[in-house]
Formats: sequence, structure tokens, C-alpha cells
Amino acid sequence: MMEESGIESTPPTTPPPPPPASGVSGPQSPPGVSAFVPGGFSSPVPPVALTSMQSPAPPLSLSGPYGAPAPLGAAAPLGPVLSAPPMGPPSTGFSVSAGYDITRGHAGRTPQTPLMPSFSSASPMPGIITNPMMQQPVSGGLDVSSPITFPEDTEDPRGAADDSAPGGLWGFFKGVAGNAMVKTVLDKTKHSVESMITTLDPGMAPYIKSGGDMDVVVTSDKEVKVSAVRDAFQEVFGSAMVTGEAGQSNIAPQPLGYAAGVKGAQERIDSLRRAAVIHEKQPVVSVENFIAELFPDKWFDIGCLILDDPGNGIHLETFTQATPVALEHVQQAQALTPPDYNLRWSGLLVTVGEVLERSVPNVSRTDWHQAFTGMSRRQMIYSAAKALAGMYKQRLPSRTM
Repeated sequence: MMEESGIESTPPTTPPPPPPASGVSGPQSPPGVSAFVPGGFSSPVPPVALTSMQSPAPPLSLSGPYGAPAPLGAAAPLGPVLSAPPMGPPSTGFSVSAGYDITRGHAGRTPQTPLMPSFSSASPMPGIITNPMMQQPVSGGLDVSSPITFPEDTEDPRGAADDSAPGGLWGFFKGVAGNAMVKTVLDKTKHSVESMITTLDPGMAPYIKSGGDMDVVVTSDKEVKVSAVRDAFQEVFGSAMVTGEAGQSNIAPQPLGYAAGVKGAQERIDSLRRAAVIHEKQPVVSVENFIAELFPDKWFDIGCLILDDPGNGIHLETFTQATPVALEHVQQAQALTPPDYNLRWSGLLVTVGEVLERSVPNVSRTDWHQAFTGMSRRQMIYSAAKALAGMYKQRLPSRTM
């Protein structure tokens, strides 16, 4: 049936060739212009100009990349297959001979990878104008004999910063340290933290504020005196090391009058220096309580505080507030003192506190002030010691503060 209709039953042997790519001359190309097959290249090739448009070059044998034979069934080439110039499009045309080998596309050298550039110049091909960019001298410290070079660093970059410069990190810290407002904020913050700690644990106060340049010795080992002086000096100076050493007054246990009180306080200082318990220039604070008749038949208990700092030539004296003492209690202390008492010139053998402890219930000889005034002896000593520390701070040289 098919033969009668005139239709051949033989199937086609090869598929029709693909349509020509853009820029490739087809069968209707003008005469004299050679065409090339895109399959002969691994990458697109820019158009090239021919020196002669009169007659096409003789046909070349078709080969694959790097001289491999073309696969079977490939379309026959319409013209010679041309190789791309090394760099960029050529500025003028060139001629192609019949003996040109497309395998010399890299001038006989191994193709270079883009990641490993080489700066050595290749010998120019006949008829091709070399790229002027490839002939420029290499600058910037690169070695043309090596594909990869590294910069020579002779200086340590860490030493480039100048510590003496006004800016930078050190300059910032110096500026902050010298700022009065910043110092005030830091002091307030420190005081707030210390107040919180001492409120939660009052026993931590001596450890937090101990130290610094201020070192003071109290001429007594009684805590009522030592703790009062310590708190006062730490309040004024911020931090201070205050310790106690028992000193001898060498006067009567109950001094009478201001002169006896000052004498007893000073004698405690001298006794420590004589015994070499403290060195000659050690700042010392001494506390001595006495009674005095300020008005007829009106007696008062007063505390004398002396600060002695031979190293800076400072000697200060101050007194606590006066606490009234009843006349009958003073008379009892006088009656308990023998007439031939050898220290009668300085005072009495029995103290007022001992008399009050015997005659008034629930009263201690060491702190009877709390029962009669509502203010403890420690608070009275603290107030006077704080005033003493303030006067001492004003008289100290600035380097010591």
C-alpha cells in the first residue's frame, strides 16, 4: 500500500543538523564569508575579521577540542574553525592559513587556571596583535617569576599604636580617671555597695574599710574606744587601719579636772613609745575620761581625746560632750578613796562608774552613760573622734590624704 502511494518506507538515517547559532553563517551566507560550527569550541568566541573577503580559505579537516576527531554524525563544517585571541578582541584582522593548528590555542603551553595567574609574556603569534595590557611592566612589589607572592611585612602591626598619643584606649582611661564627676559617681557607688553590705552584715565593716594609707593606733584595747575611733576615721578618710594597744595612764583611775584628763591621755601615748610598742612617728589617738566641777556642786563626766602625729608635726586635742553626774555619787567615790592615796593629786581611787554600778540596778560601770542620757559612751567618743579626724585631715599634707 505504501509503495503504491509513492511513499518510501526507508526511515531517515541521520537527524537534520541543528540550526546555526547567532553570528554563524548559514547556507544563505554571502559568498566569500567562512562559517564555523559552534561545537568546535568550549566557550563562545567573539567574531573575527578576515583579511580577505574575496575567496574563502580552503576547507580544513574538522576536529574536536585539543585535536580530538569530531564525533560521528556531526554536521560537516562550512568553513575553518578559528581560535579565540588570548586577551580581548583584536584591533585588526588576521589571515588564516590552511596549515593552522587549532590545538595551539594556548601558544603551545598548558592552559592556565584563572586562580593562578602568570605574569610571564608569551611569544606573539604571527599575524596577531598582542594585547598592550600584557606588555605593561608589573608593579606593586610582585615577583614576575612566581605566580603567587606575599607582601613583606617588616614591622609588627601591634607596635604601630603609640601609647604616648593623647587618643586611644589609654587616653580614654586617663581622661575618665581625671574626671571629677566620674570620681564622684564611683565614690557614691562604692559607698552604696559598702552600706548595703554593712547593713546586711555589720561585722563586715571593719574588713571592708580597713587598709589604705592611714594607720592609727589607739592607746587602749577596750572595744568601746577602738571601734569608736575606727569608725570615725574610716568615715572621714574612707579607709583606715585602726588598731588598739593597751597603754598605761600612770594616774588615778578616776581623774579629777581637765589637767588630770589631758595628763592621763598623754601618758598613755608616752608609755607606748617608751616601751617601743609603736615607733616614734606612729600616729596615735588616746582617750581618757575624767570628771570636773564646772559649776559649784555640779559635776560632769567628760572624755579627752588627743591625736599625736610626730611625723607630720600635728598634735590635736578635743573633748566629748559633758554628761551630768549627781553630787552624791561623786561624794561616795571621794569617801572610798583613802586620804593617803599616793595618786590623790590626780584623782580618786574609785571611779564614778563603780559607784553607779553598786547603787543603781542594771547599770554597768563601763557604759552607764546609756542609762542616764540615752546615748552610749561609744557614740560620744565616736562624735569627738570624728571631729578630731576632720581636723587632722585638714592639717595633713595633700600627698598623705
